[in-house]
Amino acid sequence: MTAQRVPARERKLILGIIAVIIVGLGSRMIHTGLPILDKYAGDALYAVMIYLFITLLLKAATPFGRAVVAMMVMTGLETFQLTLIPLEMIKSGNVLMKVSGRLLGTTFSWLDLAAYFVGIITVFLAHKRYHG
Repeated sequence: MTAQRVPARERKLILGIIAVIIVGLGSRMIHTGLPILDKYAGDALYAVMIYLFITLLLKAATPFGRAVVAMMVMTGLETFQLTLIPLEMIKSGNVLMKVSGRLLGTTFSWLDLAAYFVGIITVFLAHKRYHG
């Protein structure tokens, strides 16, 4: 049995996702006292990560299509918080439920949606510039 090689494009996307996760976690752990860095940079990076996942999964989609799907996913996640289900998940004794609730977020915010939009527009424009 031979090992199949991961195409360079997909390797770059996976490395990009890992880098975004590391920087995003750093933005949550290192506090500057500036909300735009301590809170909203991480939100924008979360949206960038989703865009990169979508790029990995939807190879035939255009960058604009990927941006639209990413914004739909992020809007869906943010509005799901209005159900209060993620908040209840955090109260669970189950560690997986707590972590999942944290990842989903617990409080709806229009500012979060704005940060997601900024992240998606930024990665979309970078993608257009460097990959056509």
